Amino acid sequence: MFKNASELLTICDTYNMKISEVMLKREVQISGKSVNQVNANMKRAYSIMKNAISKSLNQDLVSMGGLIGGEAKKIFNNRTNSVCGELMSRAISYAMGVLEVNTSMGLIVAAPTAGASGVIPAVFVALQEEKNFSEQEMIRALFNAGAIGYIITRNATVSGAEGGCQAEVGSASAMAASAVVELMGGSASQCLEAASTALANILGLVCDPIAGLVEAPCQKRNSMGASNALISAEITLCGVGNHIPFDETVEAMLKVGRSMPFELRETALGGLAATPTGCELCKSAFGDCKGCL
Repeated sequence: MFKNASELLTICDTYNMKISEVMLKREVQISGKSVNQVNANMKRAYSIMKNAISKSLNQDLVSMGGLIGGEAKKIFNNRTNSVCGELMSRAISYAMGVLEVNTSMGLIVAAPTAGASGVIPAVFVALQEEKNFSEQEMIRALFNAGAIGYIITRNATVSGAEGGCQAEVGSASAMAASAVVELMGGSASQCLEAASTALANILGLVCDPIAGLVEAPCQKRNSMGASNALISAEITLCGVGNHIPFDETVEAMLKVGRSMPFELRETALGGLAATPTGCELCKSAFGDCKGCL
C-alpha cells in the first residue's frame, strides 16, 4: 500500500486521509481482520502501556541487573516543583517507569523495541492526561505511530545492534512526534516533518548498555526520547518545518548506523559501558567484564 513516507503522503493527499486512517486500512487489508478486531488489538496494546506506567508508580521495582528501580517515582513525586513543567515531568517519569517494568521482567509493548518501550507510552499517557483526549483518539494515534515505525523498519532498522540507539529511541521518538502532531490537528505533512525532526535530533546516538543490560543509560535515554518527541511536535505545530524529508532522514540514520564501530552497537564494548565505572558495575553484576578485557 505504501513503502515510504513519500508514498504515504501521496495517499493522504489524494484521498484526504490522516496517516492513522491509512495505516488502519493497511492493517485491515494485510491481516484479514475487521476494523473492530484491529482496533481491539491496538486498544489492548495501549492498555498494556498504561498498566506498565501505573505499575512503576505503585510498586517497588528493581531491575534484574540492579542498576535501576524507583527512579520513576522520584521524578513523578517532584512534578509540582518541576523545572520542565507538569506535562514534560510526567512524560519523563512515565518513560523511566516503563523501563523499570521492562527490566524487572514485567509486561510492556515493544514499540518499536523493548529498549525503547518507554517513549510512546510516556508521551501518549502524559498528553492524554493533559489534553483529555479520548481512548479512541489515542488508539488512532497509535496507528499513526505504527505507520512511522513501519516505514523506518522497512527502509532502515529499529535495532540497536544494527543502528545504535538512534535506531531504537530515535525511531520511537519519531513515531511519538508524528502521532502528537496528528492528535493536535496537524496535517500528514507536518506529522512527517515532526518525525524527521525527532529522528534528526538523535542522529548518531550510540547504543552502549552498561553490563550489556538494557537498564542504564537506556532508562534516561527513553525519557530524553519522550521529551524530544514533544519538542519536535511543538516546533512543527508552530510552523517551523524540517529541512530534510523524512525518507532522506531515515536513509541517513541507516548509513550512520552502519558506519558506527561495532563497539557502539549494543555490544557493551564501548561508550559508557567501557568506562572504569561501567566495567566495575559489570563486574559486580556478572563477576567479569568483557568491555575491559
